Amino acid sequence: MAPHRPGHYASPDMKRRSWLVGLLAFCGLTQQAQAFTHVVTEKDTLASIAERYYGRIQFEKLLVAANDLDARGGSPIVRGMRLEVPALGHRVVRQGETWDTLAAELLGSPKRSDVLSMANDSSPWLTPEEGAEIIVPFNLRVLPDTNDTLITIAYRFYGDMNRAWVLDRYNALNGRKLQPGDAVLVPLTELPLTDAGRQAARASAGAACSEAQGETRSVQKKVAQELPALLADIRNGRYVDAVARGTRFLASAELSEPQVALVHRQLLEAYVALEATGLATAACAEWLKRTPGASLSPVDLSPKILAVCGRAQ
Repeated sequence: MAPHRPGHYASPDMKRRSWLVGLLAFCGLTQQAQAFTHVVTEKDTLASIAERYYGRIQFEKLLVAANDLDARGGSPIVRGMRLEVPALGHRVVRQGETWDTLAAELLGSPKRSDVLSMANDSSPWLTPEEGAEIIVPFNLRVLPDTNDTLITIAYRFYGDMNRAWVLDRYNALNGRKLQPGDAVLVPLTELPLTDAGRQAARASAGAACSEAQGETRSVQKKVAQELPALLADIRNGRYVDAVARGTRFLASAELSEPQVALVHRQLLEAYVALEATGLATAACAEWLKRTPGASLSPVDLSPKILAVCGRAQ
């Protein structure tokens, strides 16, 4: 029996996801603000602000550096002062973009593609997935003290002196020692915000665009973790379960293009097995559209799948 074809009713959750997709099309394709503003109150300290927004009082050193408080002779914060609170940005990958082009646009140099790609669990020589939402590191501008070296700066902000080479490469120093007046950019890739931090970021950057930022990446990572279960459903002949799982993935409408292609490929096989020819044809058409050069070899595909895909072409 063929699976029930979904009707035209859209649940509130589906409507919200469609709204998020529209937002990403409008504002998610460009780099969003990677910091938000906090206005100091009478009871605030740098430690309390760091704990409120990051959940870690030791992150007060980020607030010190981001706001050049050291350069002011360690002057205390006062009520009414506006502080910049570092946060990660988000960006949706467009067709044809590479880590080099993204790094040039978002971080200021294509040579910083290693930092950008590794922050997103990839490598600079791989192609980022179209439609994937990536995080954009925050460039923390640090004014070194007289006795500072890249090693001390790496230890201060990364907790690992061995990452001094990252700072050397990122700032194109080529082994040169720091000179008076140098400013060092420290790319921060781990800035988890508390609920209060996320709310403040939304209020600062604009509630609509901010809400879309980060949610797509979360959905894509969750689906990536669940895709092996879909493959196992197909491999073990649980075709009805595969259809339920695959259509749930697609209903999110927030997957990257390779993820969408993979889901349609598995649905193709499930629908063929369930003799749902119309749905199988549609699944094959979507798979082929997103997979240029896909193999339709009889060595790899069954005669029934080849017949269905013949109609899809």
